[in-house]
Parts: sequence; structure tokens; C-alpha cells
Amino acid sequence: MTRVYVPTTLSALAVTAKRGVLNPNAADTAPMPAHAVTSAIREWYTDDDVESLEFAALTEAAEASLRLLAEDPRSPRRVVLALDVPPKAVRPGGPYRSSVTLEVEVALSDVVSLHVDESEAEDTMLAAIGALTAADAGDEDAQFLVEEAGACDLLWYDISELDDLISD
Repeated sequence: MTRVYVPTTLSALAVTAKRGVLNPNAADTAPMPAHAVTSAIREWYTDDDVESLEFAALTEAAEASLRLLAEDPRSPRRVVLALDVPPKAVRPGGPYRSSVTLEVEVALSDVVSLHVDESEAEDTMLAAIGALTAADAGDEDAQFLVEEAGACDLLWYDISELDDLISD
């Protein structure tokens, strides 16, 4: 099995919870962007410790979640779902070193864990969302705000705590 990290938002997660599956009808839809330990991650990080490599993939998934929040900042907390899928369900490629696409339907109950910003991080996320365009253009002050968001810890939740998270 391959550990995959799927970036999302609390708003999108609420919709997913109603459907009960990630990427429904995967054969009929575009592959879902996700993150995993890829060869690019292994080449970039000199540490070959699996936990460190997985943390790097999780961190890039959290950045992708921040970018999703820029499209829908109603609940400005990054969310990353961790799940295990068969290796053949994952194809490398995308804008991050850890980018992959997930090409299978996954039941929400198969999610191993959820990683979510604490509510106190919302102001930091909003500042980072507002700075993304300038940060991408090279503005150092804006990059600092995005890095501040990246420095916020994601809290670990079991899938059984999903209803509590989406009802906040």
C-alpha cells in the first residue's frame, strides 16, 4: 500500500462526508490531486527516514490545501486526509515534488487520519491566503506570511472525529 495525502478544505470535506467517498466514479472524472513520497521527494531530501519523507509529502499537501482555501476561504483551516491505496492507483506528476494523482474511488471510511489546523490558526491562514499571489511573484514579505502558515502545526484526528470537525 502507498500512503497518500489528499489536500482539501473543511467545506469540501463536509460535501465529501455526505457522499461517503473521495473521487466518486473515479473512472469517469479527472484524477484527484494528492501527495505521496515520490522519487522527486527522495532525491530532494537527503534523509531517507520514511517518517521524514512522509512528513515532507504531508507538508506539501498542506500547502496545496492553503491554495484550495484561496478559492473558498469560508473556513480558513488547512485539511489533509491520509489514506493508504494500492500503488497502481497512484501516478506521479504535478506541481509539487510530492504530487501524484489518485485514480481510484476511496471510501471516506478508509481514510486513516485527518490533519487539520487548529481554529486559532485561522487569522494566519487568512493572511497567507491574501499573500499568495504576491508571494508567487517573489514578494519577500508575502512569502513570509505564507511561510508563517506553513509553520502552523496540523492537529491529528481519527476519521471517527469527522462529524465534530465539520460541525465546528
